[in-house]
Amino acid sequence: MRLEGKTALISGAAQGLGAAMARRFAGEGAVVFIGDLKADAGNQTVEAICAGGGKAFFVTLDVSSEQSWIDALAAVQNETNRLGLPSLNILVNNAGINIREPVETMKVESLDTMLAVNVKGPFLGTKHVIPLLRRNGGGLIINISSVSGLIGHAFTTEAYTMTKGAVTLLTKAIAVRYAKDNIRCNSIHPSTVNTPLVQELFKDPVKKQERFNEVPLGRLATEADVANAALFLASDEANFLNGIALPVDGGTTAD
Repeated sequence: MRLEGKTALISGAAQGLGAAMARRFAGEGAVVFIGDLKADAGNQTVEAICAGGGKAFFVTLDVSSEQSWIDALAAVQNETNRLGLPSLNILVNNAGINIREPVETMKVESLDTMLAVNVKGPFLGTKHVIPLLRRNGGGLIINISSVSGLIGHAFTTEAYTMTKGAVTLLTKAIAVRYAKDNIRCNSIHPSTVNTPLVQELFKDPVKKQERFNEVPLGRLATEADVANAALFLASDEANFLNGIALPVDGGTTAD
């Protein structure tokens, strides 16, 4: 059990990639808190994890709201204290959105929404988890960025690229400032992940072929690929990795 004795809060984990990470972490012994606005889906994920022998809880979390972060972290502390569970030592900032409007026609309201979720969300989560991690003797923050946080990507909107670039450098800034407190911060950079939303996009055969052609390994990333990378960074095997930007992209950013 690579995460035995650890407790993680994963934002945007009711379904999709976040849920895949939650299942992977719980399968390796972590106590997992699923932070999301989608209570029904989040509780279904909790039930599935618990049915498989894991420990999981749902907490309401709007990542764009500072008060919501304060309340969610208080709920995590209260639950771990009440049940005698390990204190929180891992935060995964996973919640993110992509409004697919190019820069020339993007509405200001769309930009504000993306900045609120993709940049303000990880910033607020990091702001409020650092004092808690420090009191607990240290911990880890994992930010889910994108290949678009490393390169200009021909098939990705400019606003999304901007927000993920911000997450990349937020990661490095936190890593160097808070290493003294035994708090590490790393980011993961997936290429296109094979999710139901992507399958909908790939009903257009041209878009599908474009994405396959850019990956040297010739396939899309899977949710398991990203969850396995997150598991490695969360485990003690990665305890000297700090401030890294880990591509999970089949070689997309190597060209």
